[in-house]
Amino acid sequence: MKTSQFLEHYGVGINPFSQEDAQADHIFQKHCADTIYHPAWDKILGDCSNPGTAVVFGEKGAGKTALRIQLLNAIADWNEKHSDERAFVISYDDLNPFLDAFRDRLRGRRRQPDLCLQEWRLWDHMDALLTLSTRRLCNIAADEHHDDPDLTLKQMKALPRLRKRDLLMLAAFYDRASDLSHVRRWKRIKWRLGFLTPGTSWRMWIGTVITILTLGLALQNLPRDGQSTFDVLQTWWIWAIIAVGWIPCVRRWLQLWWRSRQIASQVRILEHTTSTLRRILGSFYGREIDGQPMPSRDRSDDRYELMARLQRILKPLGFTSMVVIVDRVDEPHLINGSPERMRDFLWSMFDNKFLKHPGIGFKMLLPKDVVYYLNREKREFYERSRLDKQNLINSLEWTGESLYDMATNRLRACLHDSADKSVSICSLFASDIAEDQLIERFGRLRVPRHLFRFLFRLLTDHCNASTEDNPAWKISSETLASTMDAYQRELDALDRGLGTG
Repeated sequence: MKTSQFLEHYGVGINPFSQEDAQADHIFQKHCADTIYHPAWDKILGDCSNPGTAVVFGEKGAGKTALRIQLLNAIADWNEKHSDERAFVISYDDLNPFLDAFRDRLRGRRRQPDLCLQEWRLWDHMDALLTLSTRRLCNIAADEHHDDPDLTLKQMKALPRLRKRDLLMLAAFYDRASDLSHVRRWKRIKWRLGFLTPGTSWRMWIGTVITILTLGLALQNLPRDGQSTFDVLQTWWIWAIIAVGWIPCVRRWLQLWWRSRQIASQVRILEHTTSTLRRILGSFYGREIDGQPMPSRDRSDDRYELMARLQRILKPLGFTSMVVIVDRVDEPHLINGSPERMRDFLWSMFDNKFLKHPGIGFKMLLPKDVVYYLNREKREFYERSRLDKQNLINSLEWTGESLYDMATNRLRACLHDSADKSVSICSLFASDIAEDQLIERFGRLRVPRHLFRFLFRLLTDHCNASTEDNPAWKISSETLASTMDAYQRELDALDRGLGTG
């Protein structure tokens, strides 16, 4: 008997348990994302008007990706209903570009993965977050065809000049695109924002004018004096005057070059060149950027100020808060699922000042593998991180009852319009299998991924034991027990590290 034949008997159009990854699970995204929530959902989401931090640890398959999708949906709904107090979302989950650039900046043995991530610091995380948010804003200003449902170029052009300056400074440090060079893209953003700086080259013009006047005065009497041009140009005072005229330009050039060199050295998650940064910074008026915070030192203080600048840019655009969703930290090839490398990458983020930054809520969906290292940390770590104030969830496990409800909801989501809506997962089993028995067995599976794998295998085993001409419409207790025992052995092997989750 085919599985589809068995499910059609109950009015189920597609197999509810064929998908395991929420990212590609169309059943979850279309039908269940608004109805199936983890019991700790309210604690994780918090208040969208004043988002707080939540640190969640869950094993593979516990639903971290599903939580990320639900968080994005919930925030989108909030933004749609509250246009004047929206939350700006930063999805910190595609880490490969940052880690690759970071590794390329290191030398020698430090480029080895185990040693490389030990060099990662809190300000590298902050640079990555500033990069993601700045690029989103710059994409709107640079590309007239870019579509963002929450932002428009008209809103950005209406920003005060001070906020435009802040955005262009962030663009100088953190924006990058593959279709245009950094300088051309920055100038395009500047032009489309209407940020004009016509007098930034006055030092060069002074030097040029003084040079022309000095040479003109020195050479105007050549025919009468009988001197050659070479003799006149050997006069020391001519070059002294020209040198004095170029002092302001050279001095400014050296200042910008040194500052650009520092920035290119300290922003380790992007590839910057000193000459490009100097050209961009030279397009500002000196009075507008001198003394302003720049990521030119190996410390977090300047980055905190830049984060505050970003928030001040977003506020006139209708965003009163920011939400950072951290996910998929085990997937980058530099980490490759290693708990030790995940610890090295994550631990600098556990800083109470960072996680409690005003107006920013961090939703950290982390693998349970690193809890072992978390429990071994010393008192200083907990005093710095204050995890007791971060809505910590040590385990994202599900109860048998919640998994039972999830299976029933998915089953009902796949029903035909004309099917009986009262069908439950218990309806598929023989009468000698009680609901409590199913709940107890589902509880052993702990997480949705194991539940889906088990039920998919159970349906397959049951259908393989029957023919199309002589179908069995109820799953027997014997099939349930044998399939559960086989799957439980696989789970035990996984827990001992003999397989993959």
